Amino acid sequence: MEMFRRIVCPTDFSDASFGALQAAQDLARHFAGELIVVHVVEPIPPVPVDTDGSIRFDVFRYEDELMSAAEKLLLETLKQRLSGEVTARPLVAGGVPWEEIVRIATEEKADLLVIATHGRSGWKHLLFGSVTERVIRVAPCPVLVIRSPKQVDPTTERGPQD
Repeated sequence: MEMFRRIVCPTDFSDASFGALQAAQDLARHFAGELIVVHVVEPIPPVPVDTDGSIRFDVFRYEDELMSAAEKLLLETLKQRLSGEVTARPLVAGGVPWEEIVRIATEEKADLLVIATHGRSGWKHLLFGSVTERVIRVAPCPVLVIRSPKQVDPTTERGPQD
């Protein structure tokens, strides 16, 4: 069956995203597909400048170091978390996470996007939304959302109420 030949799975190196990575690997193995594991380095906020207009630190060098560190961490993650049974390709991009994930899925002609939800709530969620929600709205392909495991309350041995 050749249903999902190219699967894109973003990771932010959180446990939740590792759960999505496991699901994506399982699907890639089942469908003999390629897995493209993506990490997006977010833009650096505006940099304060001195009164003479000079920058206090080298922004470009810092961005390069962030990208290099992300590439190394992504390669190490693939070594540790994926079996050799799946063809996996790491890809690091810089930009707004949801925009880059959608761009990559489009450019790679993805058949499926597998992404975790972190269940973020509160004012940040209301104000900004989540990466997962934005990806779902504009993705060029089907999106499989892997829900983060609920933390168990040790006093009741149940997860939090929805």
